[in-house]
Amino acid sequence: MSAAGTEHYKILIIGGGTAGITTAARLLRAGQPDIAVIEPSSQHYYQPLFTLVGGGCAPQSATVRPEAAVMPKGLRWITEAATAIDPGGQTVTTDGGRTVGYDYLVVAPGIQLDYDKVPGLTEALGRNGVSSNYRFDLTPRTWEFIRDMRGGTAVFTMPAGPIKCAGAPQKIAYLAADWWRSQGVLDKTRIILVLPTAAMFSQPDWAKVLEGIAAGYGIEVRKESQLTEVDGDARRAVILDTKAGTKEAIDYDFLHATPPQSAPDWVKASPLADPASPFGYVNVDKYTLQHVEWPNVFAIGDASNLPTSKTGAAIRKQAPVLVANLLAALSGQPAAQRYDGYTSCPLVTSRNRMLLAEFDYDLKRRPTIPLINTLKPRYDMWLLKRYGLPALYWNLMMRGLA
Repeated sequence: MSAAGTEHYKILIIGGGTAGITTAARLLRAGQPDIAVIEPSSQHYYQPLFTLVGGGCAPQSATVRPEAAVMPKGLRWITEAATAIDPGGQTVTTDGGRTVGYDYLVVAPGIQLDYDKVPGLTEALGRNGVSSNYRFDLTPRTWEFIRDMRGGTAVFTMPAGPIKCAGAPQKIAYLAADWWRSQGVLDKTRIILVLPTAAMFSQPDWAKVLEGIAAGYGIEVRKESQLTEVDGDARRAVILDTKAGTKEAIDYDFLHATPPQSAPDWVKASPLADPASPFGYVNVDKYTLQHVEWPNVFAIGDASNLPTSKTGAAIRKQAPVLVANLLAALSGQPAAQRYDGYTSCPLVTSRNRMLLAEFDYDLKRRPTIPLINTLKPRYDMWLLKRYGLPALYWNLMMRGLA
């Protein structure tokens, strides 16, 4: 089959990240033989540990494995990047010139990091005290800047709009503050946490707890605010108070910036994108994960417009629903399984304590282990974050078993 030729699969999956691999593995276990995955990367990342790498609590090597090690056996791996979707013609175009046909499509390309949406940020990254744990290569730099700081001003920012793991911009602030306290320099350090929201967290129970965590470290929380500009040479960040409409220039010694995020540009430009969303996410039914217009198209994970936090834990609950509903469609049956919006966010509050926030679409608490008080920072939850969840991910989730 030539690189520029046309090929066809019963089920085509775009993306070999968390969502794409767990979906593919589950479909293979369900007996579906004709599956292809489009994924250009040779590396697969366990992103939930990026924060711990940036906080000096885990090695970078623990977050990455070869893509070939997680790609399920028995399917076709197309090592190119998707660049366009034609749902009417039921084809996907790749950057290698392929036109790949499908009967059913699963869109799981992940999320796009829009660093360039903040003027000056891209140029500043990795130098003069500026880093971001959302880039694998920068996680060690984050730790270097935190480790070597002996006082001054540290700014941690979160952008407006949906992002991967909404707790991550806070978690690195808490890890840094705890380190500086252990080094006796916390009282010499001004910490500013910039949040676009009116609350610390979307779920009110954990929001209240996080207020106390931030106060305990002496963190200045700037709510309804966001980073709008960075001058890397001058070490200056401009913060917009969106409620008051005012801007403030802050001179920093360390800046951890979380970038604005959106669907990949080619998804935004496709007929599958949600026309009501400025972020271009795939427009699916929030319960069935089936596209609202194209019934043979499903989406899962960060690139979908599901109104829940974009986490691996959410994907773990979405995948069984998507697979069941796709199998139903293959049999000519309606989608019967429903995803209730379950997600979880492991909120690291220090170098050995963690809160586990679990909730659904209605922001109701959904504890996996009801007997444990997850509103209290716990050491056992920290161990779950550092060791338990990675083991679950690599050994079970990537094999379609959890």
